[in-house]
Amino acid sequence: MAANKEPSTVVPLLSRALHRIRSTPPRIIASPATQPRRAAVAIIIRVSPPPNYVFPKPPAEPSSPANTPAPSLSEFFQLDWVNAPGARPEILFLRRDKPEAGTDGGRMSGTGPNTREAHVAFPGGKSDEGDEGGLYTAMRQTWEEIGLDLAESSYTPIGQLDDREITTSLGKRLLMILSPFVFLQLTPRTTSVDPSPGTTLHWVPLTALLPRPVGDGPRWSSVSVDASSRLAPRHSTVLRLLVRLLVGSMKFPAILIPSSPMSFTSDTPDEKTMDVKRAQLETAGSVPPSMKRQRSRYAPDETLKLWGLSLGMTLDLLMNMAPPEARRGGAGAMLLPPDAEAELLRVPVLAPSLASVFPRFGYPDVNFWIWVFGKRYRAVIRGWEASMRAGGTNDRRINWTGSALTTFYAAVRKALVVVIVVRAIFVLLGILLSSWLLFWR
Repeated sequence: MAANKEPSTVVPLLSRALHRIRSTPPRIIASPATQPRRAAVAIIIRVSPPPNYVFPKPPAEPSSPANTPAPSLSEFFQLDWVNAPGARPEILFLRRDKPEAGTDGGRMSGTGPNTREAHVAFPGGKSDEGDEGGLYTAMRQTWEEIGLDLAESSYTPIGQLDDREITTSLGKRLLMILSPFVFLQLTPRTTSVDPSPGTTLHWVPLTALLPRPVGDGPRWSSVSVDASSRLAPRHSTVLRLLVRLLVGSMKFPAILIPSSPMSFTSDTPDEKTMDVKRAQLETAGSVPPSMKRQRSRYAPDETLKLWGLSLGMTLDLLMNMAPPEARRGGAGAMLLPPDAEAELLRVPVLAPSLASVFPRFGYPDVNFWIWVFGKRYRAVIRGWEASMRAGGTNDRRINWTGSALTTFYAAVRKALVVVIVVRAIFVLLGILLSSWLLFWR
């Protein structure tokens, strides 16, 4: 059902988003002198043609690919195979066995004996001293990590999304500035790739991330993180245990990512494996029976989750799909087409990115005190929503994401102090009462 809707809904929405990103300057965060480190990621989008689409025969004397001009962004969205019924816009995520330090996390404990949870992210990494800028970093890191050359004529850089700040667990110290860059694949077939060991590629349909009736509706979940791993010193076992008892766990919102048939890892693949990977990337078909045993060896069944920074950047991209009339309708209508207003009362929609990346705590009283101290955070959210209702053109110099991050974690720090003090008082009263009942009664 969703596939039949895509040519008339998702492709035009994607066109609107990419044109808007190209024409809108991003919010650039300058690196302070005390922390000059920066990083960049590549958000790669492609339109996969229908499996049964028949391409016209090439001319008898084809011109050299080097002499064939790449289509402009407007020309690309007028191509027949892009608008063919069943064409599927997709976005590339990576699953890493060993994610870099400072990311949202890597492999997490699963809920069954044969299942695992894993974090997906975008290709990219830290900037080197010789990099010419964030765009160069994103392209270099993509080439080094998965062997995909974004400098080829098959790809075009669209633009940059707003910079994001990566901080320590409670937002007290800046670690680096992250710049996301958007790329579009201009050809119907993806070029060959060679991912680094332990890395799998997942081309995910945009319909899996968009709300109904445009898409299939995102499947929201959560990622539980032990609060002591982020709030207590790593080598202090007693303090970590105390924080675990007093604070509990942190639950981050997450979207479940459907498993991709192209999910091969790259543990020194042979030529046959590379040929099959290349064929799967070109056709987006199913895995041949002869490769099923090999796939189970390389990519065991696991639950893929999109959360944290990667979720925030994804929602930043998707919000550019919202038409102006939906933006004026409020933050809740942002990703819905104009004819879907009747669905607002009964169909869940994607939450705004500013409110979808912050955690909740396992203990209700911790969340209550965060709400008590979160007046400034809620004011930032209201200001951001007002800016979005105005089309996002106002207050371009305001770093909404950074302001929300700073004010939210300021409220968290105050809430944790109150919670720990209150718990300590109750523990002390319990000890005194027990002593009185035991010795003086």
